[in-house]
Amino acid sequence: MIGTQELVLILIAVLFLFGPSKLPELAQSLGKAVGEFKKAQVEAEHKLKTFEKTADKDIKIHNLAVQMGISVEDKTTEQLIEEIRAEVLSGKELNLKAAGA
Repeated sequence: MIGTQELVLILIAVLFLFGPSKLPELAQSLGKAVGEFKKAQVEAEHKLKTFEKTADKDIKIHNLAVQMGISVEDKTTEQLIEEIRAEVLSGKELNLKAAGA
């Protein structure tokens, strides 16, 4: 962490480099940059949560297909959904194995 003395030295150096008239403009730019960073961070967290929910849904679909006796090898989630839908619509009796049995 930066101590108080270091912070004062940095502020004095910035004051000499940019002058007193540029400090408010510099502070505003810094504030905007921090705001954009936080906005991007929140958006990234939201996308990560959405991805995790999607992955969990895919696992559930995969497990359901296995329980229904559908081959899951080299098939996308969309293909598994279509095969599950076809099985259900065909009126085939579902014999789902109990989880863990």
